[in-house]
Amino acid sequence: MQTSSDRHEYPAHWEADVVLRDGGTARIRPITVDDADRLVSFYEQVSDESKYYRFFAPYPRLSAKDVHRFTHHDFVDRVGLAATIGGEFIATVRYDRIGPEGTPASAPADEAEVAFLVQDAHQGRGVASALLEHIAAVARERGIRRFAAEVLPANNKMIKVFMDAGYTQKRSFEDGVVRLEFDLEPTDRSLAVQRAREQRAEARSVRRLLVPGSVAVIGVGRTAGGVGRSILDNIKDAGFTGRLYAVNKAFPDDLKELDGVAAHRSVRDIDGPVDLAVVAVPADHVPEIVTECGEHGVQGLVVVSAGYAESGPEGRDRQRELVRHARTYGMRIIGPNAFGVINTAEEVRLNASLAPEMPRPGRIGLFAQSGAIGIALLSRLHRRGGGVTGVTGVSTFVSAGNRADVSGNDVLQYWYDDPDTDVVLMYLESIGNPRKFTRLARRTAAAKPLVVVQSAGSAPQGHAVQATRLPHATVTSLLRQAGVIRVDTITDLVDAGLLLARQPLPAGPRVAILGNSESLGLLTYDACLSEGLRPLRPLDLTTGATAGDFHAALLRALGDDACDAVVVTAIPAIGETSVADAELAEALRSAAAQAPGKPVLVVHVELGGLAEALSAAVATAPQVETKPSGARRLRPSQQLPPPVQAQAPETAAPDAPSARLIPAYPAAERAVRALGEAVKYAQWRREAAEPGKVPEYEDIDEKGAARFIDGMLARGQGLTLGTEETCELLGRYGIDVRRAVPAPTPDDAVRAAGTVGYPVALKATAPHLRHRADLGGVRLDLADEEQLRRAYAELTELFGTPQELRPVVQGMAPRGVDTVVRAVIDPAAGAVLSFGLAGAASQLLDDMAHRLIPVTDREATSVIRSIRTAPLLFGWRGSTPVDTPALEELLLRVSRLVDDHPEVVAVTLEPVVVAPRGLSVLGATVRLAPPPARDDLGPRTLPVY
Repeated sequence: MQTSSDRHEYPAHWEADVVLRDGGTARIRPITVDDADRLVSFYEQVSDESKYYRFFAPYPRLSAKDVHRFTHHDFVDRVGLAATIGGEFIATVRYDRIGPEGTPASAPADEAEVAFLVQDAHQGRGVASALLEHIAAVARERGIRRFAAEVLPANNKMIKVFMDAGYTQKRSFEDGVVRLEFDLEPTDRSLAVQRAREQRAEARSVRRLLVPGSVAVIGVGRTAGGVGRSILDNIKDAGFTGRLYAVNKAFPDDLKELDGVAAHRSVRDIDGPVDLAVVAVPADHVPEIVTECGEHGVQGLVVVSAGYAESGPEGRDRQRELVRHARTYGMRIIGPNAFGVINTAEEVRLNASLAPEMPRPGRIGLFAQSGAIGIALLSRLHRRGGGVTGVTGVSTFVSAGNRADVSGNDVLQYWYDDPDTDVVLMYLESIGNPRKFTRLARRTAAAKPLVVVQSAGSAPQGHAVQATRLPHATVTSLLRQAGVIRVDTITDLVDAGLLLARQPLPAGPRVAILGNSESLGLLTYDACLSEGLRPLRPLDLTTGATAGDFHAALLRALGDDACDAVVVTAIPAIGETSVADAELAEALRSAAAQAPGKPVLVVHVELGGLAEALSAAVATAPQVETKPSGARRLRPSQQLPPPVQAQAPETAAPDAPSARLIPAYPAAERAVRALGEAVKYAQWRREAAEPGKVPEYEDIDEKGAARFIDGMLARGQGLTLGTEETCELLGRYGIDVRRAVPAPTPDDAVRAAGTVGYPVALKATAPHLRHRADLGGVRLDLADEEQLRRAYAELTELFGTPQELRPVVQGMAPRGVDTVVRAVIDPAAGAVLSFGLAGAASQLLDDMAHRLIPVTDREATSVIRSIRTAPLLFGWRGSTPVDTPALEELLLRVSRLVDDHPEVVAVTLEPVVVAPRGLSVLGATVRLAPPPARDDLGPRTLPVY
């Protein structure tokens, strides 16, 4: 691309796809010598005013010298980037390194002048803001720390781009020109600005796919059947409110309509805009369809065609080319191999999917990667009898298929501030960007519940994901830390979703239980105990209870300050009719409406009529009918109050915010499991409101540690520090490690003991014996030379020569509880801090707790208490409680070390003996390596899977 005289090769890693403010996409790449014609064409389409703002004078055309200067770069001191759509420039930015006098310079000069030019037709789309993020990242990579820009005072748009970026700035006015200078080091504000822009842009890109004004289905057959025709029929039957077109190049020239839908041979033939194209043609024909759509200005694609990454390496290459091709035209893709999308909003009514029925409107957002799982979820939510019953509804549904472009992260951005979605349910077979997903999940969960099933197996063949070294249980722990309600099955997913969509969050774990079956009440009581809830004594209303009895009991329970939630258990009477179901449902709904701050759940046994009645609007309850002879039902109560204002009016939609729908479950365990998740989520919401802080420690030598790390890494790309180097680095962060002296002979052991002082411990540090006191490779409390020599002889006799054992001598630490602290930088999830008790039992049970770094003081407190063996730290069975504040401080110091220095890719402190006063770090290892790329700190980019 560049001539031999250029100092650096073409930096392909600077290429990136970005989402713009309006939801469209553009490609950002370096400008090269091959772009001369594109630059001239671009400049000709810029208005005279914009040219004047760029060059401070009339500048109608670029000279040959200008074109040469703006296309020849060394990619170090002179860099130019272009934003392109359809291969053509829509905006450019460049920087030139300057010295203190403002003249051209080379490194080590760390300042550069920066200038933009955006085509008028694309101004207001956030192109300049995206280019600024990318040119700033390039400049930092090349050692530039500060940008300077001169702007005419009338150029308010460009001044706003610089001022809104969030960097530390200095502004001055000289000779009629505004001069802006700003540091390029990311700040909390610049990151916040970048992420807010990312959310708005990605949400709008998904909205373009879910709220189209016009849809073209490409690949529609003339006869019933087939994927394309099925989707067209589903869109039409759902009552789509926009314009609908059927497209197939095999249509005869004289075919103008297909079942009342306008028919065309090509998207190009459509007279008017097309917002969304649903592509259902063989994979070999998709590229030409993408070209047609791009040239017609289609905003997005849903590709249901198969034959991509799920079919093997050749299909994966075809899939990557599909995404690249679509993004060239600014389009985003759901799929390929997608099941489709649904939007039940009355003003949209879009069923661009293979689901034969439109789901009921509601307030649950549903995401699934697999079409089969999507069908199962829609079916469960739609079904009114058996299983989890009752009317519930979906706001939007997305099946991403291979999710080559639009992923769960993008849809989360949309649902975050979607007013029609109150609860998000996601089935994830893989997570393409765990670090970003965790960040987005935390923000979403603070606003609305997010329930996730994450597959524990390997990612499907069609999904390209970042490799992670973290066990599945660790990933689950990190998701829960982010506020995600993590469940194991789609049954649990729907169970939790129904409760969270219909009922308020519980204020605590105290649960009242009432019903007409003592056995079912006790079963519910036991289930509550298993879920860590605090059930009150069940209230048995007996099998003769009337609807009025249920109403009165529920009112009393909801009015009890010692109760946070109520589970109602109900069994049917023999011969019971739907009339009695409706009366009981009316009674429960009426009582619940009078205490709207507490959740109510119903456990029913084969009582489908009750489940349906609970979910129906109050005013639609059937009137009392004459009972068939011999049938028995619940007796009507004359004391039932009339419907209260809090209940849904007759015209309310079943899932409208004003409706108080009581979820019904066929088993106590399922109801209580859903309630338990709601309790934990409510607790997380309360804690998230006060997230804690990362404390500062005056004795931390951050700069000294940085110099030490740089010096060590100068020796090689990655290394595990020796004992002395480990102690030195940890010491700079206030972490003291008890010295362990190698003892290759008995005499060396005696000399070491004389140095550290008796009593001492003798340990074998060979890999197969290290940290395995249960194997007998440790001797403690050796009070003198005789005991030490005897212990040395025992170890060598049992386990081998000193060369095999690698024995060390260490001073005895105060007695306490042995723990382990670890930190690791995972390439996918980021930096993770882990804590647990040392020993085989904890390893066998995988009893470790995990938190993302940086850890706050509140998180350090919670991580210690979250392991199952935590009671051993707090005086279990009469033992002396240990110094957990000292342990919390150690966790915070390790977190700071890894957060301040990403070159520290692994830290292990084992064992850490926590005594009643203080603690002792008896073993430590640290590994250094060049820091992995932080895609969450760089400029906004779309991933390439």
